Amino acid sequence: MSDALIWMLVALAITTAMGFPVGLSLFGSGILYFILTGQDPSLAGELILHGLFASFMLLAVPLFVLAARLMNDGGITERLLQLCIVLVGRHRGGLAQVNVLTALVFSSMSGSATAEAAGTGRMLIRMMTSSGAYSRGFAAAITSASATIGPVFPPSILMVLYALASSTSVGGLFMAGVLPGILMAGMMMLMVAWIARRRNYPTIERPPAAEVFRVIRRAILPLLMPVIMLGGIYTGVFTPTEAAAAACAYALILAVLIYRILGFKDIVDALVESARITATVACVFFGAFVFSYILTVERIPMAIAAFLDGKDITANMFLFAVNILFLLLASVMDEAAMILVVIPLLMPTVMALGIDPIHFGLIVTFNATIGLITPPYGMVLFVVSGVNKIPVRDILAEIWPFIGILLVTLVIVTYVPWLSLALPTYFGFVR
Repeated sequence: MSDALIWMLVALAITTAMGFPVGLSLFGSGILYFILTGQDPSLAGELILHGLFASFMLLAVPLFVLAARLMNDGGITERLLQLCIVLVGRHRGGLAQVNVLTALVFSSMSGSATAEAAGTGRMLIRMMTSSGAYSRGFAAAITSASATIGPVFPPSILMVLYALASSTSVGGLFMAGVLPGILMAGMMMLMVAWIARRRNYPTIERPPAAEVFRVIRRAILPLLMPVIMLGGIYTGVFTPTEAAAAACAYALILAVLIYRILGFKDIVDALVESARITATVACVFFGAFVFSYILTVERIPMAIAAFLDGKDITANMFLFAVNILFLLLASVMDEAAMILVVIPLLMPTVMALGIDPIHFGLIVTFNATIGLITPPYGMVLFVVSGVNKIPVRDILAEIWPFIGILLVTLVIVTYVPWLSLALPTYFGFVR
């Protein structure tokens, strides 16, 4: 490790601690490295352009963000929410169960935990608290926890980033997330049922059959969106990026031509807001491109692989250490930056130990999602708190049981690789 790299890491730590955006901290510390090593700082710009032009799949990120916004504004989310109420609302703690099921359904269209928390979360929290049966803290906690299904169940923006950092099949990763995503939802629904029984939460009256059929009929067209996206990917009709574009087009058709909810101004507002979110994520991309180049020049991945090669370490021991590392990093670091920066360091060891990169991708994604609701960073916690004006301390008081059940699920996903690899193997993504 050279002196220039040490100074770069010091600058990164200081700027991050001062509250600078992670992407700008990565980019600025990379410029410092180039200056200290006598290289042209404009190399940073060249690396960014090369990374962008070489990564067609990055276009999927803004498209998934836009698709989620169009679904929220275009009435699609509300129709899916009513369907979930009909399906599970009659159970004890019904609205909390609806929260989890809605997250599972919405995650098959948005790929983002923050989009899910900000979109359906606001409606669900208002529904849960309006009757006074649920505390604002509990409603926000279950909303935050269920939003973590988004990055695990396909399609997933984090999986796109992992595929970029590890040269892994996006389609295989999407397929691998199906069973773990369903398991997450099932475990959280069990936790809700346990809490609801202890606190005697209410149920929702079963609707008449005519109402059930009406709600199902209204939800048929929105439910076709994940069928179009994922079916197109798995049959080879779409690439993941093209599937994201198809999702945007389908959401526009529903919201503008069929439901007639969105007008020109609404579409412009959705484009502007999606551009803002994408710009924030893009800054992380730019910094990560520069940072990864520097680590490669310094031969850090090879040094880590050589160090571990001399140790008597098994794949299970390595996965345990990785879980601890990523849980710690995810609680203090942006999940996109974590994946783009750390994954290239670990992939040589992953391959050397015979760990399937698709299974490893699910483990990494799962850790990153838990970090979204873990203090002090916990981005989803702050999104839910800000959108609903609920203090973070109230959410934290209720969220620990859900973090605990997610950790149990993480252990299962880590040490039962069949969950992640059964579907990718069946569909030919794993040989």
